[in-house]
Amino acid sequence: MKFPNLFKPIRIKNVMFNNRIIATPAGPYNDKAIGGAGVIITGSANVSRKRASYSRPDEPYIFDKYQIEATRNRVVIAHQAGAKASLELIHSGQYARVDDYAIGPVDLVRADGTIVKAMDEQMMEEVANDWAETALRAKETGFDLVMLHFAHGWLPAEFLSPLFNKRTDEYGGSFENRIKFPKMIIDRVRQAVGNDFIVDMRISASEIVNGSIEFKDVLEFIKIVEDKLDMVHISAGLDINYEGNVHMAPTIFKEHMPNVEWAAEVKRHVKIPVAVVGAIMSPAEAESIIAEGKADFVALGRPLIADPFWPQKAKEGRDEDIVPCLRCQYCYHISTERKNVGCSVNPRYMRYDLVPLQLPKSDKAKKVVIIGGGPAGMKAALVAEERGHEVILLEKGNSLGGALRYAEYEELKIDLYNYMKYLIVQINKSKVEVRLGTEATREVVEGLQPDAIIIAIGAYPFTPPIKGVQQDHVYGALDVYTRMEEIGQDVVLIGGGSTGCELGIELARHGKNVTIMESGNLLAKNGNILYRVALGQAMDKQPTLHTKLNVKVQEITANGVVFEAEGAQHIIPADTVILSTGMRTNPQLIDTFYGIVPDTFVIGDANKPRNVMDATREGYFIAKNL
Repeated sequence: MKFPNLFKPIRIKNVMFNNRIIATPAGPYNDKAIGGAGVIITGSANVSRKRASYSRPDEPYIFDKYQIEATRNRVVIAHQAGAKASLELIHSGQYARVDDYAIGPVDLVRADGTIVKAMDEQMMEEVANDWAETALRAKETGFDLVMLHFAHGWLPAEFLSPLFNKRTDEYGGSFENRIKFPKMIIDRVRQAVGNDFIVDMRISASEIVNGSIEFKDVLEFIKIVEDKLDMVHISAGLDINYEGNVHMAPTIFKEHMPNVEWAAEVKRHVKIPVAVVGAIMSPAEAESIIAEGKADFVALGRPLIADPFWPQKAKEGRDEDIVPCLRCQYCYHISTERKNVGCSVNPRYMRYDLVPLQLPKSDKAKKVVIIGGGPAGMKAALVAEERGHEVILLEKGNSLGGALRYAEYEELKIDLYNYMKYLIVQINKSKVEVRLGTEATREVVEGLQPDAIIIAIGAYPFTPPIKGVQQDHVYGALDVYTRMEEIGQDVVLIGGGSTGCELGIELARHGKNVTIMESGNLLAKNGNILYRVALGQAMDKQPTLHTKLNVKVQEITANGVVFEAEGAQHIIPADTVILSTGMRTNPQLIDTFYGIVPDTFVIGDANKPRNVMDATREGYFIAKNL
């Protein structure tokens, strides 16, 4: 077996776990339940009927009369392929959605005007008993274990962390006081479920926000409650707080496996099994964690949204067939304010009614010509071939990948680069006929006698009409990666979109003095909220990276850039000027392919420059419905 430690069974009490993979509550669990994980955390349960929910004030209690059948079904779904069923128990504390008031460690008024009342001892008793009742109901309903959510700024964490807990009574101040209520919850849960039921606890090793709990206190708390737990689940960051959220679900600006050393330190001090979550992207990474004794379980969230069958493919040694997660955050509703939730690489996520697990073969095989070998073109080619069509993919370059090829040169884009490699491997394993170095013309395409044409030619960089833009020391953003040795010390980067900002970070890491100039009032406007927060944190770490907003570039000279800001003209020295001023489609070329066959489609950046999620979705759906 390729990953023996990852698939080594482990017994906890009276339960045998088939492998060391835990599917977190992120996203629906139906596909994950048959995808091979050892544990399926089947979503959350609010422990209290009121003032506990993070979604809505009237959310039903899942163990009440008219909810219990659906709750039992969670267990049935999780057990389908031999996984164990877990349930996350949560109380949102001061962040709960309420129609009267929320409760937490201290009195306050939230930014949305909601009143939060400091919990008195009677409230603590009631809520601790709610945790106990809900855990017992989970046991009685057939769940194999529960996970107590003590992480990410929810109620128990609000008492543990001095970031939230400003109380001056016996439940605040010192570490010994701050742990009293969280410990009460754990004691009540254990008393309710008995010693034969598995109780897990998720906790943030660090909230990674100034003024929050220190790791040494987290470790000490775990040691104190260890005798009442059967497993501890190490995470990091906060949820509602954006500055902490980007460490809870790490973005591209954070390394892979950021929480592993914390988990390893916990494991050195406790006897119970330790699980770790956070940007564990590949089976090789997961295997190394278990093999090196740094944790006993790995918990996967977004990787199992990208590919719910990650565990099954890993077990079969087919890790090259795992669809890599991009850590783009689009699967997380906060990122897009619920406007465009989806997965960049898995079109089935959030669209289960439109995207089947297995594609049916087409009633009539067609010859499909696809023009362009970027992510949209490759996805369309794979889907069309899976449906039984004859597919010819024309790519004018000498390699597949399109704009993703530039991901090879930038540390921040490792996940994107892995996705490109995945697509190319799948193309090479398929029956798709790839013709590299072939520029598609109307004559070439007509000669292939297609039944359908999919145009995926991408977009080209836009060169703005700035005086002096044609000089030798002016580069396009996409040209820089292969010509880094030509870049001078003082760099002005015109355009503060995501591409420009990421390139600015890369250049600063190479020791360059970089100034990003953006005509608007916001950097990375094309990115989602959490991306921009994490981007800002990453940029702040580079002392030689500077930004100027609301500027108008007037001229590029031999020695610098002339620009207007706040009604005055300025000049900034520059050895090198880089243009990151967006992409444009090529309607003139696109139009030449129309009129050959009725079934002609434009997808990806050729349609409108945007992101991988749009390219993947369009490639999938157009090919699926041919």
